[in-house]
Amino acid sequence: MVTRRRMLQGAGTLALLAPFAKGFGNETPQNVAQVAQQEHAKPTGDDYVPVTDPLVKQKLAQWSDWKFGIILHWGIYSVLGIVESWTLCSGDWIKRPGGVGYVEWKQRYEQLRTKFNPVKFDPAKWAQAAHAAGMRYLVFTTKHHDGFCMFDTAQTGYRVTAPDVPYHASPRANIAKAVFDAFRRRDFGIGAYFSKADWHHPDYWSPLWAMPTRNNNYDVGKYPEMWKRFVDFTHAQINELTTQYGGLDLMWLDAGWVNANGHPDAKAYSSDVPWAQDIDMPGLAAIARRNQPGIVLVDRDVSGPYENYRTPEQAVPDQPLPYPWETCMTMGGSWSWNPHDKYKSPRELVHTLVGIVAKGGNLLLGVGPQPDGELPAGALDRLQAIGAWMRVNGPAIHGSRAIAPYGEDKFRFTRGRDGSVNAIYLVDEGEQEPPASVTLRSFKPVQGAKLQVLGAGGELAWRQRDDGIHVELPEAVRRQLAASPAWTLRISAVRS
Repeated sequence: MVTRRRMLQGAGTLALLAPFAKGFGNETPQNVAQVAQQEHAKPTGDDYVPVTDPLVKQKLAQWSDWKFGIILHWGIYSVLGIVESWTLCSGDWIKRPGGVGYVEWKQRYEQLRTKFNPVKFDPAKWAQAAHAAGMRYLVFTTKHHDGFCMFDTAQTGYRVTAPDVPYHASPRANIAKAVFDAFRRRDFGIGAYFSKADWHHPDYWSPLWAMPTRNNNYDVGKYPEMWKRFVDFTHAQINELTTQYGGLDLMWLDAGWVNANGHPDAKAYSSDVPWAQDIDMPGLAAIARRNQPGIVLVDRDVSGPYENYRTPEQAVPDQPLPYPWETCMTMGGSWSWNPHDKYKSPRELVHTLVGIVAKGGNLLLGVGPQPDGELPAGALDRLQAIGAWMRVNGPAIHGSRAIAPYGEDKFRFTRGRDGSVNAIYLVDEGEQEPPASVTLRSFKPVQGAKLQVLGAGGELAWRQRDDGIHVELPEAVRRQLAASPAWTLRISAVRS
């Protein structure tokens, strides 16, 4: 990811890698002030460019129905349980092992590929766990900023299928393909994360000069032939991904500082560059949509026709946004695997999902697979807990749309295709069971409307009064809902 992250993680190692990773400790996240310095101004709704291509509009509507997805950051950084790619950047806000110089660390980092051997990797298990949690689409990191490719690209030897990677002999060595195929069999929407920056490529970070920042390290106006080679390389990889990996629904492009018009991230961390890093997005988009008609492009944090939806990172907007959007958020504190990560509680995750969907957005929840190829036990526990809730309340989430006023007291609202209204009650921590009755002021049911609690069966008694509708919750229903982090009151029809 790009910004709004906890840049530091506790770093753990396997015993056999201890000499390799010597110097890593249990670091803590930077303080709020430091993180704030890494923020950049987000585009406003005024500069969103609506989609006009009918195939893309159709796909975007489908994506909006999915509501809940998973993003998986996995790469050679996972071998050590460190933050994805970012230790390769030079800056005093990056923490590397004590006493290890930048040049030596970069060499060590690139050798992590010789340790990557996820012998327990079984993407069918990942897909099953995500599907059971109620997730309906996937975004997988085909390449992060470090340039290591998790797919069988012909453009570079810095890839998971290279002979010096222990896992290259596995029948699942083409990891991106194995992941996409497994999730596609579960009828998931498929998204490919791809970093437009590539810190391994010699025409992005040229070995002729130092590479002090996330930006390319030479003036593209002075060396246009170098930049053209990098653009051609990038387009060739996009062509591979969109021709050799089955149907793709989303192309999720990270590294927003790589664009034609300049970008706040290009000026971050005292690293102002006076040249635009024009990746030729019109050409890239033409390749992607020639090969995958209707594919949704997510050129993150770059306003224009190729940011078909926006992705507030680690944040939930206070109000509904005037364009399609998705909060991308970690289940814990890290995008990639961190052995010391602390995951959010199932209650917090359910409430976050409900709050986002009530405002018309999607939640893309981040989980980092372990270096052995398994999902962490803590993450699986939470996916199971969310799934138990979604099996009952999923009809209030999937395929729903926002409806004003979006929330009232402890309730958050969604609208079903049939005109029903779902009032989802968010249970306070320590709240033992629902109250004997609740009052809703925001909606008036039509005469003869049916009210029920999803999963509880039977209709509920309700009365219209001046201060709203009063709904009685029988003791049997309250007992049934006692352990739930949220529950849904469905009104079959309301007055317009």
